[in-house]
Amino acid sequence: MFGKTKDGLPEELKAPAPVQPFRMPAAPAAEPQSNNDASSISKGVTIVGKISGSGAVKILGRVQGELHASSVLIADGAEVEGDVVAEELTVGGRVKGTIRANRVKLVSTASVEGDIFHRSLAIEENARFEGTSRRDDNLGDKPRLAVARATASSGSGSDSVRKLNGAPENEAKASPAIG
Repeated sequence: MFGKTKDGLPEELKAPAPVQPFRMPAAPAAEPQSNNDASSISKGVTIVGKISGSGAVKILGRVQGELHASSVLIADGAEVEGDVVAEELTVGGRVKGTIRANRVKLVSTASVEGDIFHRSLAIEENARFEGTSRRDDNLGDKPRLAVARATASSGSGSDSVRKLNGAPENEAKASPAIG
């Protein structure tokens, strides 16, 4: 009657319900790498120097220097001033430099000023391209090897002479042929 429970004890003397321990939710299963897992340079950010890695890179801002990755997306409004080496490259922004990639796609908003060495090249209507294009069926693993070499040499000092495809960098840029 007056605040008593069935067992005759007042409510305030009754033991509280046990507290359940907090459990972390199970981690989701690992998914294959997608464009959502790409490293990105945000809009409004400028990177000066060399970017190298074996994953995907999405450029929304500005890069002044070399860019080496397996998959590269240069978005509309983004700028890269320097050489780009990739297995797969999609350009929607502006590139000024030499491109070496197995598959290159210039979308309608792209502006490329420089040479393109490729196995496959697609240029959409309204894309701007000033330079030379060279199909190289022997390109094969060369972009992958250049990315691997760039990644391996990224820990070396800036005074060292980097080599691209076995030649000093300044000779590699002067020579239109790869390897």
